[in-house]
Amino acid sequence: MLKSSVEGAGSRPPLVTRPLLLRFVSIIGASTSFYLLLSVVPLYAEASAGGHGDAAGLATGALMLATVGGELATPRLVARFGYRLVLGAGLVLLGAPAFALSASGSAVGIATVCALRGLGFAFTVVAGGALTASLIPAERRGEGLALVGIVSGIPSLVALPLGVWLAAHVGYGPVFAAGAVAALAAVVSVPGLPDREAAPGRDIGVTAGLRTAALLRPSLVFAATALAAGILVTFLPLAVPSASAGVVATALFAQSAASTAARWVAGRHGDRHGPAALLLPGLAAAAGGTLLTALTHSPAVVVFAVALFGVGFGVVQNATLTLMYARVPASGYGTVSALWNVAFDAGMGVGAVGFGILAARTGYPTAFALTAAVMLTALVPALRDRGTEDARAAQSVAEAEEDRGSSGR
Repeated sequence: MLKSSVEGAGSRPPLVTRPLLLRFVSIIGASTSFYLLLSVVPLYAEASAGGHGDAAGLATGALMLATVGGELATPRLVARFGYRLVLGAGLVLLGAPAFALSASGSAVGIATVCALRGLGFAFTVVAGGALTASLIPAERRGEGLALVGIVSGIPSLVALPLGVWLAAHVGYGPVFAAGAVAALAAVVSVPGLPDREAAPGRDIGVTAGLRTAALLRPSLVFAATALAAGILVTFLPLAVPSASAGVVATALFAQSAASTAARWVAGRHGDRHGPAALLLPGLAAAAGGTLLTALTHSPAVVVFAVALFGVGFGVVQNATLTLMYARVPASGYGTVSALWNVAFDAGMGVGAVGFGILAARTGYPTAFALTAAVMLTALVPALRDRGTEDARAAQSVAEAEEDRGSSGR
């Protein structure tokens, strides 16, 4: 059953609890491992393939598309084995294969390692995401998810540009080892987490979720922004002239910082005014930033453009996830986590693979401009979702007025 995203006002329960703090450990470990290697592995793949950009796209595509397959299967695994076992297995798969990257110089070997890590990442984000949602009070969901976004965003803020910098200064091997250790060290926190308990309401399967417009529309909007996210982290180091290598690290840092800050602002605003109104401005900012990235020979514009994309991406991240959790009972949290993460990773994977093929024919500036145009097609589901949410809010107001009138009589 779907429910309204507008919660009634009431007392504000505590947000940060001991289980949530413990959950932060696995979030930080998984996020650090993932983002430290996210831009480095495509660079390594390109170097191993003799400078072919399609090898970089294949590496990111293998990571993300394997992640999507794992995400679709994870809700069923969680139902059978619980949060802890699936989350722990995910951390191991995310970390251990990274040790083999240095020995995997072929495109097939790199793609295989990326696929294994993608499967592990799927387990951590879906099982972990549903667990995290169960630890956050519904009245503070937007703010709570924003806080979680900050906790996961800080490692990405540091690790994404740091990985590129370290690879240039100390080599790929130490970066791969650091990514492996970050995930494996977080396994020690898993036994102390609560496990899955029976939740009220009918379970919503992934297939049913895909047929539910109230969940599908936000997923499509988010997928459109994730499309560009996968492109930027994969191809920005290749698109910017080599003489401006420092610009890439600065731009990636700006993107992560802007995204993290925007998630927090969007979460607090959404709890007070509803998150649906944030979809359109968030999508517009993300598309605008992607379009401006086409000016790859202007360092200042590139940094601004990627930061602007980060603002839009952070807003859409928080708004879509908050909307989706608010529209299902607790028994549907696993499905929401799977759908949202599938939108994230499928968008990144398809974007990386498709952009690599496109850029080889058009060049990077034109490919960035075309990507922005594709993103704007998500205005259709965003506008429909806004209209549906406005109608639902108007109905709630009318029902409240009717109730007051009835009580007065």
